[in-house]
Amino acid sequence: MRVVLQRVSSASVTVEEQTVGAIRQTGLLALVGITHSDGPGQVQKLAEKTANLRLLEGQQSVLDVGAPVLAVSQFTLYGDAKKGRRPSWSQAAPRPVSQPLFHAYVQALRDMGLTVETGTFGAQMQVELTNDGPVTLILDSDHL
Repeated sequence: MRVVLQRVSSASVTVEEQTVGAIRQTGLLALVGITHSDGPGQVQKLAEKTANLRLLEGQQSVLDVGAPVLAVSQFTLYGDAKKGRRPSWSQAAPRPVSQPLFHAYVQALRDMGLTVETGTFGAQMQVELTNDGPVTLILDSDHL
């Protein structure tokens, strides 16, 4: 499982010209990719890391200050561009595997008391953000 975390001062997701998720204050945008071998263990580990990383002002976490998270599924985090000019998406888990794990990640964050907005799983989305810092960090469950 991979999560790209960006500290944002605001972020939103639009689907078919409708805003489906937004945060209008400092928080985190979490772009979430899931691969075939992921399961509940990876979900819990990355949710806890997301909630507790001290990426906000004053070295605080979103859990420390109750800041919101906007979580967006992004299978392209498992794209492979080693060969040719067309990326391969074969390392990304298919929807029947990835959708429940994405929702479990969101629920794990909510279970910790965080406010979590989301995009629409599998939709063509436009993500707008103001990266604060800029601060961007890549979490990979294989390296935690």
